[in-house]
Amino acid sequence: MAYFQNVNHIKFEGASSKNPFSFKHYNPEEVIGGKTMEEILRFGVAYWHTFTADGTDPFGAGTMLRPYNHLSGMDLAKARVEAAFEFFEKLNVPYFCFHDVDIAPEGNSLAETYKNLDEIVAMIKEYMKTSKTKLLWNTANNFTNPRWVHGAATSPNADVFAYAAAKVKKQLEIGKELGAENYVFWGGREGYETLLNTDMKLEMDNLARFFHMAVDYAKEIGFDAQFLIEPKPQEPTKHQYDFDVATGLAFLQKYDLTDHFKFNIEANHATLAGHTFEHELRTARINGMLGSVDANQGDTLIGWDTDEFPTDLYSTTLAMYEILLNDGLGSGGLNFDAKVRRGSFDPEDLFHAHIAGMDSFAIGLKVAHRLLVDRVLEDFIADRYDSYTKGIGLEIVQGTTDFHKLEQHALSLGEITNKSGRQERLKAILNQYLLEAQVVPVR
Repeated sequence: MAYFQNVNHIKFEGASSKNPFSFKHYNPEEVIGGKTMEEILRFGVAYWHTFTADGTDPFGAGTMLRPYNHLSGMDLAKARVEAAFEFFEKLNVPYFCFHDVDIAPEGNSLAETYKNLDEIVAMIKEYMKTSKTKLLWNTANNFTNPRWVHGAATSPNADVFAYAAAKVKKQLEIGKELGAENYVFWGGREGYETLLNTDMKLEMDNLARFFHMAVDYAKEIGFDAQFLIEPKPQEPTKHQYDFDVATGLAFLQKYDLTDHFKFNIEANHATLAGHTFEHELRTARINGMLGSVDANQGDTLIGWDTDEFPTDLYSTTLAMYEILLNDGLGSGGLNFDAKVRRGSFDPEDLFHAHIAGMDSFAIGLKVAHRLLVDRVLEDFIADRYDSYTKGIGLEIVQGTTDFHKLEQHALSLGEITNKSGRQERLKAILNQYLLEAQVVPVR
């Protein structure tokens, strides 16, 4: 059965194309800096938002029209697998991602849940034999079911901790079976609402114990995927232990986990943390911890996770700037953890949304590459910090000075002259590069 009968294979047709089912800027075969766009961007489709989300919001029922909506249970799960691989093929996307409950329904017991997973995983594995699309990462949903009301690895209930461990154990096994290149931990309930009833130290210690057990089991079964932590500041819990990259890094350093984990950074989560997307990417990059990206955007006027498809070219450019400086994402990729708006309910809208996101990051890649080749920002920054390449500045950097010498230097100074930061000029240059990348002849 064809689930997307009105859509053919999506191809690159160029910026002047009027075909809504074509790429205008994303050409997977175009070479940028010695690698193809497909190799650099490593796009992935989020199974949950794309195939399981129904458009429900706090004020209304689902709106999404899907050709498998009449099904339920395992029949629905199987239809979604069929639809997913048709979608992957027509979009020509190299990766996908999923939570366990996205691909198979939970049963009345953990054993029944395992049985459902085994059946669907076998089906996915069969499809992957003839598909180019690989598994970027998988993970366990330890946040939706009421059992996770007080957390998973940070729950005050040891039985819940054990249940969470069993689910992650199963997903590590599935990740190995399907060839996942990464494994993500998103602590959706790993936090607290009030300190009045919380033993924070025990909860954080237990979370670290959980991660070490996961590392040990992955080694035991020979699963060598990159482990990733996905920071988020709030929603659903008021205080999340993985608030942002800096907080997560401090946690990993304290508990001796930095050799085993990197970060999967989501743009909308950065917004909720009061940061820009590029801030979180850079914080991870300069600490050698940038692993993968959930590519979306939030609404700065709304204080929750709107998970919109990325269309902000300013943001995608600055994001790709960091990713190129990181020499790519290694085994990671750009996974569209994004959902079509509730009013965009037709199956075809899924293609429109992914095309927009892929084109937006393609533009960002091309502009970021040109900025780096022309050393627009690099030369300006080098000049701005030039005082640290000679004299007392060089001594500071090399660690060959102290407060005595610095005081003597300061006493010898006349009037100090600073250089302008030229922020407005730099933004104008960035705009110029962006506009030049998008100019098409007017007909």
